[in-house]
Amino acid sequence: MGLSAMFTPRVMDVVDILLMGFLLYTFYSMTRGTAVMRIFGGIAVIFTLWLVVNALNMDLTSTVLGQIMSVGLLALVVVFQQEIRRFLLFVGSRYSRRGIFFSRRFFSSSRRILPPTQAAEVVTACMGMSEEHCGALIVIARRGDLEMYANTGVRIDAVVNNRLLQNIFFKNSPLHDGALIISQDRIQAVQCILPLTDNPAVAKRLGLRHRAALGLTERTDALVLVVSEETGAVSAVENGEIKEALDESALRRVLSRNL
Repeated sequence: MGLSAMFTPRVMDVVDILLMGFLLYTFYSMTRGTAVMRIFGGIAVIFTLWLVVNALNMDLTSTVLGQIMSVGLLALVVVFQQEIRRFLLFVGSRYSRRGIFFSRRFFSSSRRILPPTQAAEVVTACMGMSEEHCGALIVIARRGDLEMYANTGVRIDAVVNNRLLQNIFFKNSPLHDGALIISQDRIQAVQCILPLTDNPAVAKRLGLRHRAALGLTERTDALVLVVSEETGAVSAVENGEIKEALDESALRRVLSRNL
């Protein structure tokens, strides 16, 4: 066997390298600018030091560092639990919806989460509240169960309607605080409490509504719409990512694509 044959890469080797590169790039893009990268730097230093002392036959130091490395695998799961959960949710929610792992044709119905008429009501309400600088936080459920979050608020079970949405979030309304959850074509609950994101890379200019929207979409597959009380800007949040300053046509496109 010649040297050229020995070093000729197989197709699966190329696929293996590309897949690992994609996973590393995805994880890097999700943790860029956070403390995770600095922690990985510290781990890399310890691992390199362990390789050096092991090669130099420094038994005591090598044993201690080896024990640290073995225990460190469990510690990594604890330290990076938020990032691991965000990564798994990112892969599961984004690519399963595109049919890479499961086909909607066989595992789900073609029914939309919101009918087009009700989606139009949501768009009209968001644009109206944007003009009045009326803060709003609207959660649109997909396939994930939001019962635990709905239970933190007030159940109303109402039809999705422009006037009702604006009245709920009116500044003097007793129900305007918290999030509104839309599920199965109806307003399920209001005044709901959502978890805040703990991602340190989130811009400091974003308020509690945006942080709550990010926190929920990091944990579920819901789509969250935010109207800023300060600027009146409308944002759409999904999969822990935010799209800001949407106009009416852009918001319609977001809803038509996601619903």
